[in-house]
This record gives sequence, structure tokens and C-alpha cells, in this order.
Amino acid sequence: MTRISFLAAALMATLLVMPAYAQSVTVGSLKISASWARATPKGASVGGGYVTITNTGTVPDRLVGGSTPVAGRFEIHEMSMDNGVMKMRMLPRGIEIKPDETVNFKPGGYHVMLVGLKQQLTQGQHFKATLEFEKAGKVDVDFVVEGIGAQAPGSAAASGHDTPGMQMKH
Repeated sequence: MTRISFLAAALMATLLVMPAYAQSVTVGSLKISASWARATPKGASVGGGYVTITNTGTVPDRLVGGSTPVAGRFEIHEMSMDNGVMKMRMLPRGIEIKPDETVNFKPGGYHVMLVGLKQQLTQGQHFKATLEFEKAGKVDVDFVVEGIGAQAPGSAAASGHDTPGMQMKH
């Protein structure tokens, strides 16, 4: 009995420390998965959200926008390096997801900019957002909030520090 109790306790401990991932959602031929955001410092007015979108269909679709109760605006942005300087720009037409393509929104690349935050994003909480696609329409997605310095959903990096030497121009 002691051995079974020990194994049950070990299994429960493992489940408790595993990261909470948001569920995958399908709309039309699009599969939306791994939706997460970084925690924000108290008083921050912007936050970043990330998601993976896979198009299993035969025609392209386009993420054109979205909304969330936690922010005033939901914008699609791209970051890129230019002569050693990280630049960020808004993509007013959104981003195309071609057939049989997966687009990963991640730190340092494509991301959702949550502008005019109405609340602090705190590690461990979840928030709802609606993604809007040109063809597939609107779909509700649950974002899990990871640590401030997280690089991926469930990542251990939560230091809150940006990459050393990185400059950002808007």
C-alpha cells in the first residue's frame, strides 16, 4: 500500500507542476493552438500575446484582427532585426496563413500587441480573446499568462529581463 501511495503522490506532484496550456481550437481549416501571453509589470499599458495557427485547407486565410476584454486594442505586429536594432511594426492587413502552413507567433517575431491594457496580466491567469480571420470568421481563444520573460508556453524563463543589448525602435 505504501508503494501505491508513493506512486500516486508522485503522479499528482508531476501533474501540479506541469504548465497549464490553453486548448486547441479549430475554425474552418484553421487550427489555433499554444495561445499564451507574457505577464506584465504593474501599470504596463501594453502586453504581448502569442499563438500558433495551422492551415490544413487548400486556400489561404488571413488573420486580420481581434479583440479582448483585457485591452482597448488588439493589433498584429512583426518584429525584425535591422542593423542590430530590433524594429517593430504593425501589420494593418494582418498576416496570411497559406495552405499547409503553420505560422508561429513568438517573442522576437510575429505577435499580438495588446494596447491599452485594462488590467495587469499576471502569471497563471487566463484571458479570453477573439481572433478574426478573413475567411474563417471569428473564433474565441483562451490565452494562458506565462512569466514576464517567458520565451514559449510553459517555458522556465520568467526573469522579466529583455535580451541584453537589444534596442527597440517603434
